[in-house]
Amino acid sequence: MAVEFVGMVPLILLLVAAVWECVLIGYAFSLVGNAADEAARAGAVKGDGACKAAAGKYIGDAWGMGVGCDGGGDVYKATVTVQIPVLFPGLDFGEIKGEAGAAMEKEAK
Repeated sequence: MAVEFVGMVPLILLLVAAVWECVLIGYAFSLVGNAADEAARAGAVKGDGACKAAAGKYIGDAWGMGVGCDGGGDVYKATVTVQIPVLFPGLDFGEIKGEAGAAMEKEAK
């Protein structure tokens, strides 16, 4: 029984690591989607500075976030990218991109 346990431990640890990686990737998709939505809303009302600040409000530095804001036309568009982590944020192997748009608004004064 001890031999079977020793043989199964690496497989169990590998399975746990694979599930954890899937959770991190899912969480990264959730983060970029929310950050892009918030950035587009803020940018549609207050401009590019607010767009970048709103995107950074919900994502930590370890995710390697990049923000693109475009206010041309009737729709304000925001693009947020984060690095795909390998087991923890900071050790990366690719990136995930989230895009959102919001109707342009003018702030009432």
